[in-house]
Amino acid sequence: METLAILGASSQIAKDLIRSLVRDGQSSLLLYVRDCEAMRAWLAGEFAGQPHAPLRVAGYDEYDTVPHDAVLNFVGVGDPQRAAQMGGDIFAITQQFDDLALAGLRRHPQRRYLFLSSGAAYGSDFAAPASADMRATVAINALQPQDYYAVAKLHAECKHRALPDLAITDLRVFNYFSRAQDMAARFFITDMLRAIRDGSVLHTAPGFMVRDYLHPQDFHQLVRRVLDGPAANQALDCYSAAPIAKPELLALMQRRFGLRYEIGETLPGAIVNATGGKPHYYSLNRKAAELGYQPAFTSEKAITLESAIMLGRPAVLDQIMDAK
Repeated sequence: METLAILGASSQIAKDLIRSLVRDGQSSLLLYVRDCEAMRAWLAGEFAGQPHAPLRVAGYDEYDTVPHDAVLNFVGVGDPQRAAQMGGDIFAITQQFDDLALAGLRRHPQRRYLFLSSGAAYGSDFAAPASADMRATVAINALQPQDYYAVAKLHAECKHRALPDLAITDLRVFNYFSRAQDMAARFFITDMLRAIRDGSVLHTAPGFMVRDYLHPQDFHQLVRRVLDGPAANQALDCYSAAPIAKPELLALMQRRFGLRYEIGETLPGAIVNATGGKPHYYSLNRKAAELGYQPAFTSEKAITLESAIMLGRPAVLDQIMDAK
């Protein structure tokens, strides 16, 4: 059985992956976090009475004291409001934990390293979706705070490509959605969910955008493909079976969940745009398909399924399951 180390194991996307890895039963997990007691409490509640592979929780000061086959680095911020508050500190945090993983990799070059990157590494120019030929753009003479997150990810990826003999895979996540999403986070999707939950009206600007929401099962599939595939130094864009445009997303949430919304000028501060505006924030780069990755969920299906569970709408959930 392989042993996987997970840095930042308390993040939402890491917890979702832990659930999937426990279910597939192929790995023992070393979980590294700041608050060990909180992580142990979560594990006790999540897997109580369930047989599973070994799960060990430790602080970061213990990293690399236990042998492992691969390390997955989830340390970072997933909420745009937190990213905005963090400001330039994002550089030091990203580098600190990236260097921690790389130091272990240099001591054990047979080990694999999966780094959670972001579509933001391409920069802020998403007038068109990302592609294999797209260049990263950085306003080097006019850097703004919303650029810091993207530059931190790009810097880490550049470091990784400069180590071609090491098996490092950067997974660029564009948008990700699961039932464990923090409803207080400032994403467009959570703004909609709060409006539905509270019975309020969502006020949204008229601008057009397209987003690609990755489902946890597809993310797990991609991670599994990387771990089971040939060792490589590479970057892979994450993608669902199909993205969704803002008008279709609003209509979907209105039809399925009764969302009420108004399109017009939004109040100052109503939108948290910590990484810049991106009208077409998704990728057409299908390099991951070379590993056998085939997403099972469209953005529409992922959002409908996970939202129905979050909002406690069994009727909608039954409709989705009946449609399979």
